[in-house]
Amino acid sequence: MMMKNLRWICVQKFESHKNRMLEKSSKPFKRFIEIGRVALVNYGKDYGKLVVIVDVIDHNRALVDAPDMVRCQMNFKRLSLTDIKIDITRTPKKKALIAAMEAADVKNKWENSSWGRKLIVQKRRAALNDFDRFKLMLAKIKRAGLVRQELAKLKKQSA
Repeated sequence: MMMKNLRWICVQKFESHKNRMLEKSSKPFKRFIEIGRVALVNYGKDYGKLVVIVDVIDHNRALVDAPDMVRCQMNFKRLSLTDIKIDITRTPKKKALIAAMEAADVKNKWENSSWGRKLIVQKRRAALNDFDRFKLMLAKIKRAGLVRQELAKLKKQSA
């Protein structure tokens, strides 16, 4: 009798755990390789460019295009998929692609996304010369001093 009870409890726990897992992961992925998906090239000669998937060749490669580059095939490992998707047909003409990108406001969406902003800041920091880094260091020291002074004033008022 004890074993049957124990078995029933184990089955119930497993079923409740399974149901919770199914609820959490109903759709684990949000970005799919599909025609019109905007992707960022993460290495190679086109590093940092935003491209649009215009056709899927096979399970490893896609045909990609962008306004400032020639249409070419690219391995999926070279692409980082973004949340941005534009509505285009399969293998559109260059003019149609450019019009669809402008209509979807891809560049603005990318620059306003947190990922895009991080990359812009990263490029700006990489472009700093030694004197700019020195000025930045002085500004940080000055800001920290002002914060410390204000904090001391607040502590003094509360005491």
